[in-house]
Amino acid sequence: MNIIDPEIVQTLVQKERVHRSIYTDPAIFDLEMQRIFGRAWVYIGHKSQVPKAGDYVTARIGAVPVVLSRHKDGQVHVLFNSCGHRGAIVCNEERGNVKLFRCAYHGWTFDTNGDLDAISMRNGYGPSMDLANPALGMGRVPRMESYRGFVFASLVSSGKSLEEYLGHARDSVDELCDRAPDGEVELSGGVHRYLFRGNWKLQLENIVDMYHVPFSHESTVSRSGKQFSRRPGDKAGSAISDRGRAATRWEQRIAWGARENGHSYTGNQPVAENFPEDSVFQSYVAMLEARHGRERTLQILRPKRHNTAFYPNMTMQALNHHIRVIVPLAVDRTEIHVYPLKLKGAPEELNQGFVRHLNNTHSASSLIQTDDLENFRRVQEGVAATGSDWVWFARGLDTDATDERGDLTNNGTVELPQRSQYAAWQRFMSAAENAMQESQ
Repeated sequence: MNIIDPEIVQTLVQKERVHRSIYTDPAIFDLEMQRIFGRAWVYIGHKSQVPKAGDYVTARIGAVPVVLSRHKDGQVHVLFNSCGHRGAIVCNEERGNVKLFRCAYHGWTFDTNGDLDAISMRNGYGPSMDLANPALGMGRVPRMESYRGFVFASLVSSGKSLEEYLGHARDSVDELCDRAPDGEVELSGGVHRYLFRGNWKLQLENIVDMYHVPFSHESTVSRSGKQFSRRPGDKAGSAISDRGRAATRWEQRIAWGARENGHSYTGNQPVAENFPEDSVFQSYVAMLEARHGRERTLQILRPKRHNTAFYPNMTMQALNHHIRVIVPLAVDRTEIHVYPLKLKGAPEELNQGFVRHLNNTHSASSLIQTDDLENFRRVQEGVAATGSDWVWFARGLDTDATDERGDLTNNGTVELPQRSQYAAWQRFMSAAENAMQESQ
C-alpha cells in the first residue's frame, strides 16, 4: 500500500485500535523516523552527563546520530555526529572528553561546538576552498532546549517551544527534581543498555500500561500478594495481585494522556505513600524539611505520578528513580538505555541504594524488565499472524473524561495513555500536519 498517502496513514489508527502493520511494515518505520522523530522534540541527554568542557555523549534522533557536548565556554550543544568532509561518524564512543573532535577517516578536526577547526594537508586545497563555510563543520541541530537539565532537540527550525511541547508533562520532571535537596537530579550512576526484538512503540505503550502488571509480573509477587522491595528502606513492595483491597486501590490510580502531543502518565503506586523508617532516609527527609518546611516536604515525598512517557522516546519513573531512552533501530529492533537518577544533595548511601535497586528491577537480567522484554518479543512475532488486522486499546474508552486543562483522564487499568500516544502518532504522520508545520 502507498503509506505516503495521508488518507491511508489516517486509517491505520482509530480511536480504539491500531493496524498491525504499524509494528511490522519497514516503510511505516521509515516514515516514522521522518515525520515523528524528524519533527518532535526528542530527548537527547542530561546536562549532568557533560559536566566539564570537552565532555560529550553520543545519542540519536531517530536514525540521525548526534552528539551532546559541552563547549569551552560552558555552553551545551547538540551536534550532528557527521564529518563535514565525507560524512563519517566523528564520535564513535559512547562518551568521552576531548579538546577537539577528530574524524578518523581523513583527520579533519572540529571544535566542541561543532565548528571546523582545521583540515589535514591544507596545501592540497586551492584558494576556492572557504574554510569559513559552516557546511564544513559538524553542524548544530536546528533547535535545542533544556528543562531542569533534561536536554531535548528538534530537527525542524520552527514550531512549539520545548515547554509548550511538554505541556503538563513537565510536572513529572518537577516532581522528581524537587525530591532532590539541591533541586536537581544527576545521571552519574551508569547505564544499562540492551536490545529487544520488537518495535519501538511497544516499550512506550508498556511503560504506562497498568493492565499487564498482575499477569506479566506474577512471578515477582510473594504469597502475601506483594512484590519485593523496589527502593531503599522499604521492607516490601507494591501489592499488585488481584485480591481485595490491593485491587481496589490499583483501580483508583490515575491514568492521564495529553490531548496534543502524546505524553502520558500513570498515578503513583500506593507503596510510594509509605516512608521508610531507616536512618538514611530520615536524614534525607531532614534535608528536605530544612529547605522546604514540613508541609511542602510531605507533598514532595508523595508524588502523584509513577511512570511517565514523554513522546516519543523517553520515560521516567518516580519510585525507582530512573529514565529509559528508546532508540529505534529497525521496525523490529529497538535499543533501550536505562539511567538511574541520583538526587543531588541527598545522602550518597541513599543514591547508591537507588542504583542498586534498579539492577533488580530494570536491568537486562532483572526481575521485572525481563518479563516485559519477553512480552515485546511475543507481540512482535504475534502481530505477523493473519487472523486479525488490528491491535485493540479499547479498555476504559467509554469512561474517558476531560480535565480542566483539556487533557484526558481516567482511573485504573484503562488504555487511555496508549490512545493518547496513537492520537499523537496519527497527527505526526499526517501529511497535512507536516505541511502546516513546514509553512510556519
